Amino acid sequence: MSYSPAMLSPTPATAKISALKGGPARPSFKAQMLQAREAAIVQSATRLLAEKGFDMMTVDEVAAEVGIAKASLYKHFSSKEDLAAAAMVQVLGQARSFLASLPADAPALEQLKAVVRWMMALQLAGQMPSLPSQNSILRAALMRNKAYLDGLMEASERIGGWIEQAQAQGAINARLPPIAVLYTLYARACDPVLDFLKMAGQHSDSQIIELVLSTCFDGLKGP
Repeated sequence: MSYSPAMLSPTPATAKISALKGGPARPSFKAQMLQAREAAIVQSATRLLAEKGFDMMTVDEVAAEVGIAKASLYKHFSSKEDLAAAAMVQVLGQARSFLASLPADAPALEQLKAVVRWMMALQLAGQMPSLPSQNSILRAALMRNKAYLDGLMEASERIGGWIEQAQAQGAINARLPPIAVLYTLYARACDPVLDFLKMAGQHSDSQIIELVLSTCFDGLKGP
């Protein structure tokens, strides 16, 4: 049996029935398939970006892993840069959900440590995209992506608030500009030390996270 686009879309009659039942019309089968395919593309791109980095990943690899033609992928994302931006939007969505789940009454320093633990765990699990800082085309793609900017701003404001609280409480050096502390914490999401320690095979992921967390918050100075 063949299907036409019209058969894959809700007819006015079915939409009216759905409205009478008090709910919105369900997405068409075609729309659901497109959404599922787009989610698979982003998931594949996120994994490959974490594994290979932006420069080494290719659109052909992403398309092949999803099982679609490159031309089909370009129907969802017009460029490799837009695909990387979509991967970052997904990670930021996860970050915002994680931040919202943290107990509001926990000390600011503990909130910050929880965030860094989460970022490092994501990297060790191969789910943190690795993007170059010096790429003007990629930067432009990120800067024109509203979802990315909104997610980054929301996360940064919340984490920045905890940094200022921790400084006021004497838990973090108050002489450091909060923005410098914020970027230092963000850097743990792509810290190569995590991979070096994991390749050495002497520590579990949780032990690696605590070791790097200690160097981040306690420094290297002895007692």
